[in-house]
Amino acid sequence: MEGRTYEEACDSFRDVIGKEAMRFPFLETSGKLTVQQRSMYQALVSVDQTGLFTMSDGALKTSLQTLSLLLSTHYDDKVIILIDEYDVPLDKAFRAGYYDKMISLIRNMFSSVLKSNNSLQFAVMTGCMRISRESIFTGLNNLRVLSITDVRFDEYFGFMDREVQDLLDYYDLSGSFNLIKVWYDGYQFGCTDVYCPWDVLNYCDLLRSNPEAQPQNYWTNTSSNDVVKRFIQEMDKGQTKREIERLIAGEIITKEIHQELTYQDMYTTIDNLRSVLFTTGRSISGSFLYSIERRRCSKNRGAVWHISEENHQYS
Repeated sequence: MEGRTYEEACDSFRDVIGKEAMRFPFLETSGKLTVQQRSMYQALVSVDQTGLFTMSDGALKTSLQTLSLLLSTHYDDKVIILIDEYDVPLDKAFRAGYYDKMISLIRNMFSSVLKSNNSLQFAVMTGCMRISRESIFTGLNNLRVLSITDVRFDEYFGFMDREVQDLLDYYDLSGSFNLIKVWYDGYQFGCTDVYCPWDVLNYCDLLRSNPEAQPQNYWTNTSSNDVVKRFIQEMDKGQTKREIERLIAGEIITKEIHQELTYQDMYTTIDNLRSVLFTTGRSISGSFLYSIERRRCSKNRGAVWHISEENHQYS
């Protein structure tokens, strides 16, 4: 949700949610909805003469719950809600200076749709920052948090060796497997090593037209590095540069990783940099980290992990 101000961000929310509601125009005349419920749908999709959605602040805060109610009533079935990158609006709000207002908005939206919503079967949310400490989830019950260290579903976050081999065999590119492994097999979820699908697919596409093509770093341009830049510019005293040089030289460094940082916590110390890199997939965990004994730590300290750089596109 883009927005230089809180008001612009709210307009972005209205636009996204309003267009989502417009995918179900049959709700406007559904015989299964009451007159009042059809009016609730109208409140979600109404626009002014310029094409901007006009839903009130109150309607915006309950918009997801409202849409789930209307769909559940029409289909006589509960809904499944998927929320991708839930923390992106918080990141943008933090950098633009309206974080507290955005926290309040998202807390109201999520509380209405995810707590005591009889229309909800279940919901899945993804994000870089772990949800358990963020105040927007206060009061929500039965949350299951799966981080990049969790072994459940770890094979579904990227391509595995056999899938890359099958892909290359299909396109008669099996001779490039070792090179692709060196470049793009640098991620670890739970106990599983995975490749970045975006990198593998783009490089395979390039190889089909030019068998001599060299690997490229396709993933870099898909996300912002503003967080890392701010860390280094405002807080670093040369420590990170020295550590990066050690990693490039093939050494392993040991860092304490805090997986429950919020955006307000993030910049309190340069030591949080590696935690941010780790939880957002920019650092690779090495020395096989996931034994229970290694991860145990005291209540007030994060787990200690060994960090190494194993992927050429980040080295």
